[in-house]
Amino acid sequence: MPLIARLRAYATEMFGAPASPPDAADEQHLAAAALLVHVARVDGTLAAVERDRLARLLTHRFAATEAGAKALIERAIDFDDATRDVAELVEMIGRDVPEEERRGLLGLAWAVAAADGQVHEFEDDLVWRVGQLLGFDDAAITATRAVALAGLPTPHVPAR
Repeated sequence: MPLIARLRAYATEMFGAPASPPDAADEQHLAAAALLVHVARVDGTLAAVERDRLARLLTHRFAATEAGAKALIERAIDFDDATRDVAELVEMIGRDVPEEERRGLLGLAWAVAAADGQVHEFEDDLVWRVGQLLGFDDAAITATRAVALAGLPTPHVPAR
């Protein structure tokens, strides 16, 4: 059974049958949110500061309201739990998404990783891998990290 079908079956089991057929953009948004949740939880917890940053970022990117973003985070947590690894989430987002959108998602991942003021080595490694899975080379990942972290309080970032 393909991944999409398994995830739909899981969602139906957990949340009931959807009112309408799933929208491809909605599925991509959920996969992107789950990817960001995965980054936030790479250390084993979803800290309050990470949850707050996720809510702010998702409100601006995928949800019209903060309440919508918080609901998306809860769905994304369950979705992340139902996937084997980050590669499945990136696969659901797809490489046919325009480069600018993929770069924006990578920037969000860096922002989530830096939510506590420090990008730990394991967060750096995970987001770097996400960048590669999204189809970027090292130079593009480095440039995206610099832009994404430029507006944040100076986080400690491991040297590459």
